[in-house]
Amino acid sequence: MRGQNIRRVGRWTPSNIIFCIINYAVLGFLTLLCLYPILYIIFASFSDPERLIAHEGLLFKSLGFTLRGYAITFKDSSILIGYRNTLIYVVLGTALNMIMTIMGAFTLSRSGLMFKKVLMMVIIVTMFFGGGLIPWYLLMRQLKLYNNIWAMILPGAIGTWDMIILRTGFQSVPRDLEEAAIIDGGSQFTILKEVILPLSKPVLAVILLYYLVGHWNSWFNAMVLLDKREMYPLQLFLREILVSNSSSQTAVVESAELSEVEAYRELVKYCVIVVATAPILCIYPFIQKYFVRGVFVGSLKG
Repeated sequence: MRGQNIRRVGRWTPSNIIFCIINYAVLGFLTLLCLYPILYIIFASFSDPERLIAHEGLLFKSLGFTLRGYAITFKDSSILIGYRNTLIYVVLGTALNMIMTIMGAFTLSRSGLMFKKVLMMVIIVTMFFGGGLIPWYLLMRQLKLYNNIWAMILPGAIGTWDMIILRTGFQSVPRDLEEAAIIDGGSQFTILKEVILPLSKPVLAVILLYYLVGHWNSWFNAMVLLDKREMYPLQLFLREILVSNSSSQTAVVESAELSEVEAYRELVKYCVIVVATAPILCIYPFIQKYFVRGVFVGSLKG
């Protein structure tokens, strides 16, 4: 009887067919809305600059084909400097973030921790209240975090929300496994290394992606704390190009005729966006399989 009910529910009734059609249509439309801006920028980056600057409206294919925009982009030394600096900030910053977050989350996930509720309350308060931009800037100056590499790494060494998610993920690990490790003589470090971390890969992948993208897109700290252009991250150069309209002026003028400068400057904007976004887009598919599961596990228990 039960099997008959299951088969009856799984039949393709007219209402089920209509629901699926509407569901897929809405999801497909939303997918196109999210995907089209990326496709527009990619198409524009390969387009002929004269045709691109004269074009109005939507863009569904490249207007001609040229790689000259990318050649100009990589000819500009500031882009290469920004790439180098961003890679340094991403590697060092993400490594420090993961170490600090894992240590904090593991400590707060221990059931026998003294003043656990008080510590959690103090940590959570920092998510809602801060001293403001000016006191923060003065504090960074007093801590000598101005015009040096640590200005991009230490101020955000640990994310409160990320630590809470990871702590919840650690708490979802069966307690029996930890007790077995303790019986075998394992220390807390052994429990973390051999039990907790291997079973928390989805949550760790999510936190890693959060920190990775955060460092890659970071520009505000650089704008406030860095005066030396040779220390600027890629996103700060990108901001100058898009907001200040200073898109690789030297490289553009050297590579194009005077009448073509404006058209090539517009083309270079799209090329720089692609260059700045491509690494994250390439990394995301390898982490995506952990993403939904990691967020789900990290939000089950409080």
